[in-house]
Amino acid sequence: MGLLDSIATPRDLRGLSDDQLSDLAAEIRDVLISTCARTGGHLGPNLGVVELTLAVHRVFDSPRDRVVLDTGHQSYVHKLVTGRADQFSTLRQEGGLSGYPSQTESEHDIVENSHASTSLSYADGLAKAYAIRGEDRHVVAVIGDGALTGGMAWEALNNIAIARDSKLVIVVNDNERSYTPTIGGLATALTRLRTNPRYEQVLDLVKKRLNQVPGVGGAAYDTLHAMKKGMKDALAPQGLFEDLGLKYVGPVDGHDRAAMEEVLTQAKKFGGPVIVHAITRKGFGYDPAERHEADQFHAPGPFDVQNGAEKPKGRIWTDHFSDAVVRLGERRQDVVALTAAMMHPVGLDEFQRRFPGRTFDVGIAEQHAVTSAAGLAMGGLHPVFAVYATFLNRAFDQVLMDVALHKCGVTFVLDRSGVTGDDGASHNGMWDMSILQVVPGLRLAAPRDAARLAELLDEAVLVDDAPTVVRFPKGPPPEDMEAVGRMGGADVMVREGEKDVLLVAVGSMVSTALEVADRLVAQGIGVTVVDPRWVKPVDPAVVEAAREHRLVVSVEDNGIVGGCGSVLLQTLNAEGVTTPVRLHGIPQEFLEHAKRPVILTRAGLDAQSLARSIVEDVSAVQHGHDEALTPNA
Repeated sequence: MGLLDSIATPRDLRGLSDDQLSDLAAEIRDVLISTCARTGGHLGPNLGVVELTLAVHRVFDSPRDRVVLDTGHQSYVHKLVTGRADQFSTLRQEGGLSGYPSQTESEHDIVENSHASTSLSYADGLAKAYAIRGEDRHVVAVIGDGALTGGMAWEALNNIAIARDSKLVIVVNDNERSYTPTIGGLATALTRLRTNPRYEQVLDLVKKRLNQVPGVGGAAYDTLHAMKKGMKDALAPQGLFEDLGLKYVGPVDGHDRAAMEEVLTQAKKFGGPVIVHAITRKGFGYDPAERHEADQFHAPGPFDVQNGAEKPKGRIWTDHFSDAVVRLGERRQDVVALTAAMMHPVGLDEFQRRFPGRTFDVGIAEQHAVTSAAGLAMGGLHPVFAVYATFLNRAFDQVLMDVALHKCGVTFVLDRSGVTGDDGASHNGMWDMSILQVVPGLRLAAPRDAARLAELLDEAVLVDDAPTVVRFPKGPPPEDMEAVGRMGGADVMVREGEKDVLLVAVGSMVSTALEVADRLVAQGIGVTVVDPRWVKPVDPAVVEAAREHRLVVSVEDNGIVGGCGSVLLQTLNAEGVTTPVRLHGIPQEFLEHAKRPVILTRAGLDAQSLARSIVEDVSAVQHGHDEALTPNA
């Protein structure tokens, strides 16, 4: 039985000796490594916050004192010491622990913080609420892994600085990285704080020399020590925070638990907002992670514990985009690429290697990225902004008002669109095709396979007077699927029998639609399967095809409300097409984490469920019961 088995609540940590706490830290690292080796997950960030998390929970009294973690993927150690160690083997598995904080899992989780740079705003509001209610409670915001590059964090700091009575402690987990090395002026300032030990070295040297002088050395040193604050200001720019009116403590070694506890205790006593600057190393304590050049095992898939080698997973959609955008960059000197702290995850690392002067990593700042892209377009370039689909939600206003309003030719490439699964509700890219439908002039493409990804990307960057979007899902693409014909700009994938069913399949759902078609044909139902390729705007040829069929069915891996099917239905209505329409998409709810195929099956988006539903709808049409056809929500 290990020490971790005896930790039911954070209060159990307080009875452990220093030696026991060191042993516990080592045990926690073993659990993190062995679990993530099997399930995948955010290993590197959590290896870097073991001692820091132990210190926070020994100094503060969770859940009375609130701990908000940003980014939320740094929460594994927090989970282990808040009563979830016995469930940790289920991490990111269906029915198991989430990879992020989760209110349904524990009273110690208040914020399900899986999008970055939000913790300080949550913490500001919490601390103000407790002050107004007269409650003696502290709020601790642990922000790091690049989250301070997000503008929202600085908006929060601007307000926290004037909240004098807020019992708020901000722990800056400074590991120099998000996925990859943190970018920007803030990173430079923190690096200067991290690497400039001159004032401490000077004081130590002077103390040693003066104390050797009989009679006056000690008094002289005391006088000099009183000047330490001024010397510190001159030699290390913590004024970055103190000029905002925020008390600053640090830098401190975030892997020295005792030192962390000491400064956190000081911060707790201060009575107002305090910043504690902790220096950590991502992947600390596991050699393969520390030596991993790309991202210190930020979020590896399953791997071999002994050598850190990830299990082979083949080429995924992202790899094919990476190849396509490099070829594009070779052909067009005006194409530039942007990312928001995700160079490797979105496949721009090879473009960056080939064209470093045409590649920009803006940090975790999607809003800035979009408007900066607008500026690049106004300056005569064609920017390609690659981002996870879920994160573009954060920059909708910029897409609408800064890009589309100004008719800027910016191409957005949305990786991990549709159902992503393992990372839970916040990471499913199921909102983009609904949100983007309302943007005037925007064109949206959903490729069905890798060949179409390259084809549609090439078409997208030809548009220089409006935003374009190319979206694709997580994981490996299917084998390339050739069309049997063309309908306007859409590909006809199947044309069998009578014109009973027009099956409009969006992007990754085309392969499923082909299976559905086989099942329908086997039951004597005629079917035409169409891949629109460009789903916004609706192709007029698809409208005319709908007029000729007995039933129209749309299938998409996007929220059903306001998605491609809804817009198709509206368009058909506007054009006077009276053919019954059946919509299939993702239920408009926050989905529990599970593998993508499991979630799609639950949503009725597997071939068997779709075929059964369509057969029933065809029967209803044949018997004159069209009124029974309502969208499948």
